Amino acid sequence: MNQFYKYIAIVCLIVTTSTYNYAQQDFQGKAYYQTKTTMDLDNLGGREMSEQQKKQITERMKTMLEKTYVLTFSQTESIYKEEEKLEAPGSGRGFGMMGSFIGGAQYKNIKDKQMLQEQEFFGKQFLVVDELKDLDWELSGETKQIGQYLCFKATAVKKVDEFDWTSMRRGGRDNDNNKEDKEAKETGVETAKDSTKTESATKDFMDDIEIPKEIIVTAWYTPQVPVNNGPGEYWGLPGLILEINADKTTMLCSKIIMNPSDKDEIKKPSKGKEVTREEYNTITKQKIEEMREMNGGRGGGGRGR
Repeated sequence: MNQFYKYIAIVCLIVTTSTYNYAQQDFQGKAYYQTKTTMDLDNLGGREMSEQQKKQITERMKTMLEKTYVLTFSQTESIYKEEEKLEAPGSGRGFGMMGSFIGGAQYKNIKDKQMLQEQEFFGKQFLVVDELKDLDWELSGETKQIGQYLCFKATAVKKVDEFDWTSMRRGGRDNDNNKEDKEAKETGVETAKDSTKTESATKDFMDDIEIPKEIIVTAWYTPQVPVNNGPGEYWGLPGLILEINADKTTMLCSKIIMNPSDKDEIKKPSKGKEVTREEYNTITKQKIEEMREMNGGRGGGGRGR
């Protein structure tokens, strides 16, 4: 027990010293995150899409599902944005309507509880202004090492935005396809495939999707970097969040640089028409409905203007 208390005292001393050092000056840090979102592409399009078509879509989406982001942070502010790099022609960013859900730089102000998100949607630039929402974190004594940092586990239940593409999943359409397959096996007669459906299946990726209302989020944070910030919209823990597991998405910190010689200015984004999250979602709904009408009632995921 004496060794245990000695260990706790050492950890508290490190954290206290770190906090003191960071508070003495206008410090800045950079954390690099590797992000990956898994999607069930095996059932994409059901029986209407060939294996070759699925393979092509998988390759095109790879760059959208696996990215590197940089969180530049101070004690109270941060900017989270994708690491700049050249993209290959035909990469996932331009993948129809799905690509339209990819945002730009995200600004967080912990003190003012404000979040600003740059968002381009079908050629129009928006600046989404939102309140930095609290998560009811449940702290755990469970620990693990991430690089040189001792991390502690925390979990929370998070409400999912209705246009959060990272939690999108196939809905009832697959059940209909499975029903057709079952009937074909029982009768011995396979229903002929509609060639028009095969063509449109590639384009209408957004058809028949579902988004859960809530997900469980698991975070790993380190008090060794005493800022209550983290990747994306995540924050509110007594230490920098180094790993997030949220439904189908994983964010893992691969490198931290404290007080870099060349500091970046952390400033609020200002590009685009300023809208609230509710207003932006309304605009998105209207655009999706417009695309459906233009394409005979289908989602029109591949025909962005």
